[in-house]
Amino acid sequence: MIDRNWRSSSGEIDLVAFSASQHGGNTVVFCEIKTRASDRFGPPEAAVGRTKQRRLRVLAAEWLAVHDRHGVIRFDVAAITGVNIEVFEAAF
Repeated sequence: MIDRNWRSSSGEIDLVAFSASQHGGNTVVFCEIKTRASDRFGPPEAAVGRTKQRRLRVLAAEWLAVHDRHGVIRFDVAAITGVNIEVFEAAF
């Protein structure tokens, strides 16, 4: 993990981490975490719609500029329902 709950005037990124890339470098992973007690009103990952995705892309660009990072990036969604965790790599 590199950063947790990173904030700017545009919003917040839940988690930023490195993942070994298949190309030999490091991939910067921006992860949105959604939690629900149950899936009664739908799965948590469904809450990451187009508007949220757009906001996360803007935030990722800001994070990369502030930290002077370049290269491969990925957007994941971690969906937590009760005690079950499912991670959607490259969700968007």
